[in-house]
Amino acid sequence: MKIYTKTGDTGETSLFDGTRVSKTHPRVAAYGEVDELQASIGMARAAGLPDDLDTMCVTMQRDLFAVGAQLADPRHRIADRVEKAHVHEAHIAQLERWIDVLDTELPPLRRFILSGGGPAGAALHLARAICRRAERAVLLLGPDAVDPVIQVYLNRVSDLLFTMARAANHRRGVTETEW
Repeated sequence: MKIYTKTGDTGETSLFDGTRVSKTHPRVAAYGEVDELQASIGMARAAGLPDDLDTMCVTMQRDLFAVGAQLADPRHRIADRVEKAHVHEAHIAQLERWIDVLDTELPPLRRFILSGGGPAGAALHLARAICRRAERAVLLLGPDAVDPVIQVYLNRVSDLLFTMARAANHRRGVTETEW
């Protein structure tokens, strides 16, 4: 199979249901932002994370592929057939458990902090900002265009990425810079 198909050369792409849309269509933009988020988490992993944080990142990357699939499926057909292409409440609950566990090792947050720290912490902070952009792109599709679980999932991913950035920096002994 060749990597290039030439079907997008005119600025259009296909959604899962076969509908051809512009690559600037808001739905394509939304799953493009989610793809960038997934890639940015890969950059954080490449910066060197402790094993537990790396495992969390791999799980989020897999889940974000499912989010992208759901966004590319406006008629909600693929999620019914392919379990791994669907994000559920259980995914959100897992993110919340991880946040709670990581939060126990961190000093209480008393002020806003500036993004940065070590390479891994800074990369996780950047991924969090990209996550917020992806979340806004999904919200722009409208309340009836997307499964509400996706909105909650992305919101919780950004919370987890923030907590992971703090944990990565804390474990390296990097002091947070308060605003």
